[in-house]
Amino acid sequence: MSAPSGPVFYLIPGLGADERVFRLLELHAEARVLKWLPPQAAAESLPQYAARLAAGVGIGPCWLVGVSFGGILALEIARLRPQARVVLISSLGSARELPAALQWVRRLGLHHLLPPQLLQLLPRLAQWLFSARSGAEYSLLRQIIRDTDPVFARWAIARLLHWDSSGVPAAIRIHGTRDRLLPARRAAVDYPIAGGGHFMIVSHASQISHILNQLAGNTLAPSAAPQPLV
Repeated sequence: MSAPSGPVFYLIPGLGADERVFRLLELHAEARVLKWLPPQAAAESLPQYAARLAAGVGIGPCWLVGVSFGGILALEIARLRPQARVVLISSLGSARELPAALQWVRRLGLHHLLPPQLLQLLPRLAQWLFSARSGAEYSLLRQIIRDTDPVFARWAIARLLHWDSSGVPAAIRIHGTRDRLLPARRAAVDYPIAGGGHFMIVSHASQISHILNQLAGNTLAPSAAPQPLV
């Protein structure tokens, strides 16, 4: 794949999510959504999976923008694309930042016992965890959770809990101050979003768009029409 002629955003959604979470972004540059691939096996590692996902990423300078679990894949892909810069949205910069509750889940092996459809069964818990505020946000969140492949979810949760983040590249962090699912706590955040929860890619899309356009050094007029996602 040849190097792009301008700044390109490769957008990676969160666990089980798809391009719907990016529909409110207004990016004044080319944007491509990397769609999830089915795991080849239950034991497929994150580096192996990232190598397959990286096939859709150009070899030249670009932006890898990952949301939640997508941020972890962005960091893994960046190992293979040294000219890429990573932006993490509502995500983790290293395995050390995994919340204490999830560390206990890993130690006790509870992720093998809990059904991956748990949030489908408890939609109001999902609403609280993701801070989906309006009816439209809650409706979108329920659709995404409903459409999540349980096989992929179980694989992704296991990979998240056993992620080896040693040697991942540096990243720019955008994180909400009220993220209940993956709170930043003491992690350094470059762009804190006041009041933003884990679903802020939707609820605070305007602020995030502004930051991404600023990072890319875009010189287009603010009134320019955003490029469609492909």
